[in-house]
Amino acid sequence: MTPTTTDAFTISRRELLRAGTATASMPAMAGMPALAAAAPAATAPTASPLTLQVNGRSHQLVLDNRTTLLDALREHLHLTGTKKGCDHGQCGACTVIVDGRRINACLTLAVMHEGAQVSTIEGLGAPGRLHPMQAAFVKHDGYQCGYCTPGQICSAVGMLDEIAQGVPSHVSDDLTASPQPSAAEFQERMSGNLCRCGAYSNIVEAISEVAGVKA
Repeated sequence: MTPTTTDAFTISRRELLRAGTATASMPAMAGMPALAAAAPAATAPTASPLTLQVNGRSHQLVLDNRTTLLDALREHLHLTGTKKGCDHGQCGACTVIVDGRRINACLTLAVMHEGAQVSTIEGLGAPGRLHPMQAAFVKHDGYQCGYCTPGQICSAVGMLDEIAQGVPSHVSDDLTASPQPSAAEFQERMSGNLCRCGAYSNIVEAISEVAGVKA
């Protein structure tokens, strides 16, 4: 039977959708070679020479500019006492002291600290000649698993220096006067260092002993 004109042009809904999809994709596909040609070629990462003064020793390095100070210490200088916790600056496990100021080593690039004086937990003390803060942490059991301890100790040392320099905190009674060491000051200033084991009260006792105040 010969199909009528209406039958010849009958099309199902599925076939119509297929035809529409194919038609819509053709301009995008046609433009792809031009976009690829216009895209700049990927460049290789840039490395830079760097001198770091770490724990009293000078180190000459050539590092990818994207290397964090934390990775430079751990992976290139093999000073693994500084821990990588969250790698987002939220836990404080990677705290080190740079030019007298405590910082999160995971949040800063190594190339930003050319010639800087860096102190890690290894540089504060060693078995047989512990730093007073290390000895106090041992005495007051200021750790359990110990993973956060290097950052806690470095942060505590830097924090007491801040108080000695007169840097106020959010709990300082008078922002124009020199802050006084106290448990409230220690808790506020150490709030960036997390201890998942919950040894906070012991940590405050250790810091208080070094600072010469009651916990």
